[in-house]
Amino acid sequence: TDEVYGSLGATGFFTETTPLDPRSPYSASKTSADLIVRAYSETYKLPATITRCSNNYGPYHFPEKLIPLIIKNILEGKPLPVYGDGSNVRDWLYVEDHCKAIEAVVRKGRPGEVYNVGGHNEKQNIEIVRLTIATIRRLMEEVPAYRTVLKTDLSNVSEGLITYVQDRLGHDKRYAIDPTKMKEELDWYPETTFEAGIVKTIRWYLENQTWVEEVTSGEYQTYYERMYSNR
Repeated sequence: TDEVYGSLGATGFFTETTPLDPRSPYSASKTSADLIVRAYSETYKLPATITRCSNNYGPYHFPEKLIPLIIKNILEGKPLPVYGDGSNVRDWLYVEDHCKAIEAVVRKGRPGEVYNVGGHNEKQNIEIVRLTIATIRRLMEEVPAYRTVLKTDLSNVSEGLITYVQDRLGHDKRYAIDPTKMKEELDWYPETTFEAGIVKTIRWYLENQTWVEEVTSGEYQTYYERMYSNR
């Protein structure tokens, strides 16, 4: 994860030589995992590589994360929680592109190396929410069959659902990854723009609501309510 590098300013990108600088216990735990892998590789000569990716999105993403949570709440007519003022920036990587990157590292990566995997799709959180609202509304107008999964009136699919909530502790302002090393050494580069990927993602969720219902029931539902009941 790019969280191991800490927070960026308004410009620049994380590279593989950026010092590790986690800013929260959560990101520190991920940094520890990287260091353990590196230590085992050095001590026992294991042929290990480390990848650090930006935010993933796409099919089968569990609905406690931003994009699937927003999709789920829109369909149910529930408030759309946005931390702080929504200006935090993340680099988004379509999951299929990430899978191809991992395959490239496994097949051609040099042992002991770190590879940054980014999507070159920087977006503010509030941009993500607004684009998701607009895309769902457009798809439902274009494909009336999608309205069967809508649990509210189509007129409620609007920015009126946006609800700003207290920012979370240790919420880094901006992450952005430079994937140049992946391109130059492994001939990999992200293929999917965010605008194309979000449409594919939303279509998948609209067409796979049975899966969503299954993962938001039982023990998962208890966890979800405990984590997000106040958001």
